[in-house]
Amino acid sequence: MARLLIAASGTGGHVFPALGVAEKLPDYEIQWLGTPNRLEQSLVGDRYPLHTISVEGFQTRSPIKKLQILFGLIGSIFEVKQIIQKEKIDIVFTTGGYIASPAILAAKLSGIPAILHESNYIPGKVTKLLSRFCNTVALGFEGTKKYLPNTSTIWVSTPVRSQFYSPQSLDLNIPNNVPLIVVVGGSQGAVSINQLVRKCVPNWLEMGAYVVHLTGKNDPDANSFQHPQYISLPFYDDMAGLLQRADLAVSRAGSGTLTELAITKTPAILIPYPFAAEDHQSFNAKVFVEAGAAYCYQQKELTDKILTDLVLRLLNNPEKLKEMSKKSSELAVTDSAEKLAKLLKDTI
Repeated sequence: MARLLIAASGTGGHVFPALGVAEKLPDYEIQWLGTPNRLEQSLVGDRYPLHTISVEGFQTRSPIKKLQILFGLIGSIFEVKQIIQKEKIDIVFTTGGYIASPAILAAKLSGIPAILHESNYIPGKVTKLLSRFCNTVALGFEGTKKYLPNTSTIWVSTPVRSQFYSPQSLDLNIPNNVPLIVVVGGSQGAVSINQLVRKCVPNWLEMGAYVVHLTGKNDPDANSFQHPQYISLPFYDDMAGLLQRADLAVSRAGSGTLTELAITKTPAILIPYPFAAEDHQSFNAKVFVEAGAAYCYQQKELTDKILTDLVLRLLNNPEKLKEMSKKSSELAVTDSAEKLAKLLKDTI
């Protein structure tokens, strides 16, 4: 039985695609590499043995702090190398982020292959720096290849969990015959989007819509608006069922979320996270806008009036929503997890 170490940590954009791949490898013995107190603790802990290391990015101007982070990174590389040796790991798979650095470098030092999945259109710093140490970089967007010259790449799209491919039922009290708007700021929530949406919600409810608003856990005003047609939750695990039922999503433009929108054929209004590295969410969103599957507004230009009016206009134009849904489905790659699983098997 082959032994795989998956390094995926932090946000849903890293953890969920990795879980999608893991589900396609039932014949593998899988270990997971994460960091303390992040999303993988709740999502992975019961499924796979979870090893944690402390690692962080270099986003600081302090030379002393940068030196501390560098020494921490070196230490974490050898921690991962020990895990690889102790667990007799055959291959490392990572979905990027801070944890990818020690995982890839430890694999290189251990003489075993490493596969990296880059889900964003604009590859991150880790991908650009460490792709040369990977056997293959799997891409979420076909156009990303041009940013990684002299690197072995393969386009596979971004995996989602298996439940997205079959009809799911909701345990939320929403009538079948009403329009549903789903608001999601990514797995961590987005306070700025929450504040904007709460100004718009009364108008949407007035025209008969229901709103499911996933606020994240860091919004102090999350429960400040109450209405029978408005459901506010910090997090909801059955995103497949929720997006399948939704008529329209208001969302950030993380690659994982966009893939889920495509699979569930959900029209969207996208608000890219303005502080994302290399503004990669704007580039992700551009693919969906150009396909006719979504509208996109930068956060600084979007007012509550613009958002209110656009949502009402779309809900009053079912043919437009139907067209956007069709265009969204055309962007979906339904066998991404299988392709990545095959890549891992072929590499071994």
